[in-house]
Amino acid sequence: MRSGTLILFAILVAYTQCGYSQSPPWESPLKISRSADGTVFDEPAIFQDSSGVPSVIRWHGDTLICAFQWFRLPVNTPTWDRVAVKFSYDLGLNWTQPVPIIVDGLPANYQRPFDPTLAVFGGDSIRIYFSSSDGFPMGGLSAIVNTYSAKSADGIHFTFEPDPRVDEPSNRVIDPAVIRFNQLWHYAAPVGSPQAGAYHYISNDGVHFTAVPPIGSDPQHNWTGNYMVDSPQELRFYGNGPDGIWYNTSPNGGMWNGYVTTNIRGGDPSAIRISQDQYLMIYVGEPYTVATREAAEDPDRISIFPNPASNMAQISYLVEHPGDISVTAFDASGKLIRRLHSGFQPAGQHSITWDKFTGGFSIPPGLYFIRFQTAGGSVVCRMTWQ
Repeated sequence: MRSGTLILFAILVAYTQCGYSQSPPWESPLKISRSADGTVFDEPAIFQDSSGVPSVIRWHGDTLICAFQWFRLPVNTPTWDRVAVKFSYDLGLNWTQPVPIIVDGLPANYQRPFDPTLAVFGGDSIRIYFSSSDGFPMGGLSAIVNTYSAKSADGIHFTFEPDPRVDEPSNRVIDPAVIRFNQLWHYAAPVGSPQAGAYHYISNDGVHFTAVPPIGSDPQHNWTGNYMVDSPQELRFYGNGPDGIWYNTSPNGGMWNGYVTTNIRGGDPSAIRISQDQYLMIYVGEPYTVATREAAEDPDRISIFPNPASNMAQISYLVEHPGDISVTAFDASGKLIRRLHSGFQPAGQHSITWDKFTGGFSIPPGLYFIRFQTAGGSVVCRMTWQ
């Protein structure tokens, strides 16, 4: 992958699953569900296929906006690996078709926006916070990946705001969550593994953020998700873990009261309180077959050992014709985790050692996908870090 005006995941979708039946992350749907209390949700429905990383807000009146990462075919088009938005004008009962956003003024050498989070500002303007970087980080999500922002008056056309909103000098900051609560803006982003918790920043204007003590966690609760204001006295954060989607409550964004597990299993949740007894949540559901599936490649082209892996994994692959190839790793929601190789390689058998601790942070346990990309297509394999 190389950086340009907007970076594409230029994936030709022929793939193999290395003996597993689960689909690649870009075949995950977003699901939508309602609840009377924000804990027990109704049977979910498909919100948008081939998508991930949702953020839903109430704009004004009955209008809701949801931003998400969209992976709709065909590749190399504005619908493939782009932040898109959908609108609802009846409090989430019906939604428009997705439209990719436009970010004017984004420098040509920056990564395309990913990990979108929406927030409403004064005068009905909208700000979108997202992950990006000045240039593409060799080795994957390195410390040059920061949180940036752009403003909009219509939710589709945004103007880039220079300089990062949050920059951790020794670590990447991804999956931002931003909200205004009791006259203060709060920002959270997962530090790394679930037990590492989340960075916590505050701001008076939503632009200039200051670090405050981080939010603690444990291996069962990953702070990848979104804030929600439940009342003037209660801020919630919806996240995910092995036991399902959870939320935690706080009176001030710094002290948290304890985890409450919902009945929903999924990832990257975004919830909103619509009325006294109605909540709506959009989240990443389990992968299923959608229109991105094509014919499978030969499984002998790539293998991973050991799998599952604890500390290191050996990825072996066959380059059939000399040329530019890339080997990249994605998490289960479709986010790029690490670039393992990019560039020219001669024909023949090659291998890469993936160290779980390379890059300044530990890869969290869970399911990941390795994509081997050549000019002739892609092979995608599933692997597990323990």
